Amino acid sequence: MEKIPSYFRDKAVLITGASSGIGEELAWQLAQAGAKLTIAARRRERLENVAEKIAGLGNSRPLVTECDVTRPRDVELAVEETIRNWGRLDVVFANAGFGVVGALKQLSLEDYRRQFETNVFGVLQTVYAALPEIERNKGNLVLISSVSGWVSTPGVSAYSMSKFAIRALANSVTQELGRAGVKVTLISPGFVVSNIRRVDNQGRYHAEAADRVPAWIQVSTERAVRKILQAVARGKREEIISLHGKVFVAIERFLPWVNRAIARKMSPLSGH
Repeated sequence: MEKIPSYFRDKAVLITGASSGIGEELAWQLAQAGAKLTIAARRRERLENVAEKIAGLGNSRPLVTECDVTRPRDVELAVEETIRNWGRLDVVFANAGFGVVGALKQLSLEDYRRQFETNVFGVLQTVYAALPEIERNKGNLVLISSVSGWVSTPGVSAYSMSKFAIRALANSVTQELGRAGVKVTLISPGFVVSNIRRVDNQGRYHAEAADRVPAWIQVSTERAVRKILQAVARGKREEIISLHGKVFVAIERFLPWVNRAIARKMSPLSGH
């Protein structure tokens, strides 16, 4: 098992979308690495549970801040509280996001706007709020995208559009911000064990919802996060976390028709 990077020791880290899934596991592993954490999400009760779990094993208790990334002032306050509490901000994981699913004719413009408000503008608001302090400390911006930012399939046009946008953002700003010493890492996880596929088009979580993605193809959250942290610590510009994700991206580049055939089988619209 890969070692958690010592790179993060004593660094002040802000994680959005930290109440479950990749965000929660990021908090857990970064706490083990000795980071000073601020965990942010809409569900404060879930955040408090994460913080108690971390503190219960003798780690420094994370700062908890309730934050909806679609509200600019929430994000600004999360950054301000981080700096006030830890004295600085070194690393930001712009992780908050969800997926709108449905065929074009089933969705409305409002569905697409809602998707972009969280997955695109929420990321941008996080970047803008954190950037002055990240530039000051020559820190890291970590943007959580998706293999869906490379490969678009039927029934997930809104989600894929939002993740294509994040990849374009990262590709554009990496060199811009690199001049100021800021390191940007784009993460494309692929299918990771998480709750994202149990969140509906309104952003509401349903614990009882079935996961349409076969378990055998999903990467454990623990392993995915270890790879994310390794990529950030090494200053990588982009990391596709899962083997299947790397395969899908390679096929999209050279044999896109194969991905179309696979998509017809795995699409949430198949059988309708």
